[in-house]
Amino acid sequence: MGLLTPIAIKLGSYSWMPGLLPQITWTDKHLQRLTRGRVSMVGIAGLPSLLLTVKGRKSGIPRTTPLLCVPWQGGWLIAGSSFGAPKPPIWSANLRAAETVEIVYNRRPYTCRWRELTGEEKDRAWAHMTTVWPNYDKYTEWTDRVIPVFLLTPA
Repeated sequence: MGLLTPIAIKLGSYSWMPGLLPQITWTDKHLQRLTRGRVSMVGIAGLPSLLLTVKGRKSGIPRTTPLLCVPWQGGWLIAGSSFGAPKPPIWSANLRAAETVEIVYNRRPYTCRWRELTGEEKDRAWAHMTTVWPNYDKYTEWTDRVIPVFLLTPA
């Protein structure tokens, strides 16, 4: 947790944030590209993040998305929350269609397997995730869809 984490958590709690997601993602991708991964918007906020690269399920073209993540059990938890937007993020459907994905965490590349968590395991993971990003609970209130949680582990 960093000095700017409380500010980031406050900003992330506003219901208008889903509307800014495309701009946030675009800015973060370019910021990381310009700094060769040294600086990210989530990192500035003192939060853990990764770059997820997964092939498009239809196009086969690799797509990279910066995501908030939570280290857990030797891997990383990610949530398909989109700040509680009504539609799930496209990367989550692409992930479900892939066997493995590429991530960059702390400027180190990993090939990972993934699995979607359910039941009690998801509940435990969710409780841990909200210690890092309390707004996940708000996002469940803002949407009617079930927010998926994925565990990425090095292959």
